[in-house]
Amino acid sequence: MDLQSKAPAGDIETRWSRHKFNMKLVNPANRHKYNVIVVGTGLAGGALAATLGEQGYNVKAFCYQDSPRRAHSIAAQGGINSAKNYPNDGDSVFRLFYDTVKGGDFRARESNVYRLAEVSVNIIDQCVSQGVPFAREYGGLLANRSFGGAQVSRTFYARGQTGQQLLLGAYQSLSKQIDAGTVEMFPRTEMLELIKVDGKARGIVTRNMVSGEIESHLADVVVLCTGGYGNVFFLSTNAMGCNATATWRAHRHGALFANPCYTQIHPTCIPVSGENQSKLTLMSESLRNDGRVWVPKKKEDIQKSPADIPEEDRYYYLERIYPSFGNLVPRDIASRRAKEMCDQGLGVGPEVDGERRGVYLDFGDAVQRLGKKAVEERYGNLFEMYERITGEDPYTTPMRIYPATHYTMGGLWVDYNLESTISGLFVGGEANFSDHGANRLGASALMQGLSDGYFVLPATVANYLATAEKVEIDQSHPEVQAAVQSVRDRMEKLLSINGERSVDSFHRELGKIIWGYCGMARTKEGLETAIEKVKALRAEFWKNVRVLGGSEELNVSLEKAGRVADFLELGELMCRDALMRSESCGGHFREESQTEEGEAKRDDENYQFVGAWEWQGEEQEQVLHKEALEFEYVKPSQRSYK
Repeated sequence: MDLQSKAPAGDIETRWSRHKFNMKLVNPANRHKYNVIVVGTGLAGGALAATLGEQGYNVKAFCYQDSPRRAHSIAAQGGINSAKNYPNDGDSVFRLFYDTVKGGDFRARESNVYRLAEVSVNIIDQCVSQGVPFAREYGGLLANRSFGGAQVSRTFYARGQTGQQLLLGAYQSLSKQIDAGTVEMFPRTEMLELIKVDGKARGIVTRNMVSGEIESHLADVVVLCTGGYGNVFFLSTNAMGCNATATWRAHRHGALFANPCYTQIHPTCIPVSGENQSKLTLMSESLRNDGRVWVPKKKEDIQKSPADIPEEDRYYYLERIYPSFGNLVPRDIASRRAKEMCDQGLGVGPEVDGERRGVYLDFGDAVQRLGKKAVEERYGNLFEMYERITGEDPYTTPMRIYPATHYTMGGLWVDYNLESTISGLFVGGEANFSDHGANRLGASALMQGLSDGYFVLPATVANYLATAEKVEIDQSHPEVQAAVQSVRDRMEKLLSINGERSVDSFHRELGKIIWGYCGMARTKEGLETAIEKVKALRAEFWKNVRVLGGSEELNVSLEKAGRVADFLELGELMCRDALMRSESCGGHFREESQTEEGEAKRDDENYQFVGAWEWQGEEQEQVLHKEALEFEYVKPSQRSYK
């Protein structure tokens, strides 16, 4: 398969504007004739459904939550990047583009990244006009703060709840269109299958999560905005319901899955506290603006109260190793260094499984320098959340943090138009692979979601509708009936196994395998071991899982079982992708490929490509396809933040 990015040629500064002009349009009078399905109503999906509805298309929007307001986008805390350069500190569209390509360790497509940086300046205006309450300076101008991987302040924020406020902005626009009748909303409804007719995406099969009813929905185009696959690790910062079923079902129908090994470990999370924990809690990267990361210099001090460790016995390792960026190095680097400190026996906090996995994030200097009130204005809700979970006051006692799975840069392969390898199937936000390479810079997820939803997909989906032949199909079509039956058969198979192990026990074991062998550090031997372990676990799952209840009712056990079954297949592909990529880059760190200073060592000669995998069938090894990456404007170099 020849992967064509369809990225326009010419000056990168004008590629998107020229491309938009050359795309076909749908006459406003004809838009009501077209039906669009949008799966997922977070920032990308909610923004897209609202935009297409306002333009006059007939939109069906689906989410498994009880309301679009509960999409996981709400959990993003620290901010959203934009190259508006309000602080006048040297930022520009090109610098944001440069930082993003470099931050992704030169494993992203230049054209897509530049478009993201270019559109970022429009996102803020859009959100301000919706009433999003961004923080403001004393004079009324929008405030900015710094984030990892940049030496400018370009992150707009609403205290520590930026994702929530942005989602409410998109949700009110979506609600307006629901009321207008252009968007039909289907909450508590999960997509379980893609419908393809004559090679084109034409609809989805869903299950009503309250009644258990199976339905098919047809459209002229399908857009997946269903988030990432971080919950393959079981313990992650994602909401427990986040899953990969929609994208994985599309993958099994021929949508290539790109760079699955590129998963991001966030350095600023509350450490694991016990064996029965079900998820992890994120502490925003924005905290590293004023918090200083350190560990005791001496192993004998690790059990002491931090207040009893004098300044000269504290090791501020990020400030020491990376003087230019200090505590604001990119996430992959900060995460690996935290692991390194704990591996050396300098971790703090209670022992879990015989290890102390935590480092300090200390605000003592900030409180003394700025005053408690100023710190509270910036981070008050985050501090309150931390104290509720741990029982410790971060104003007086340093936070304890440790890396945790957070974001996935891999996803369904898409071209410049965000169309997958299945005609008529588009993918937005974290569900696609397109913008972040091997590592996402902080505050760029919200930027990508709104960029795709408000500005990119409305143009590219319209172009598809204007150029594709419109063919009517109905529920009686054989492909529709076959898709519905496949969902019923899969559920009956899961319910009929009647084994002895719970779904959660399989998910937890899978997570331990992936975290242990395909987490912050990976080796050839470890990945080979992981592949065999996952295959064995998957075989046991289909023989010994116990799914309670029935299919025609509210059944959380059945929902989990379907998602974990997909994670068991995806987990193996992640390990195979990591095994294939015998280099280190960004969030993918192969221990065999590192510099003398312990940094990621890329192999541009052999691995400067997107790895996209094609499904071959049950228990068959997938086929790798490569999209070569060319860098015309940002030449690959050894990443350095020192």
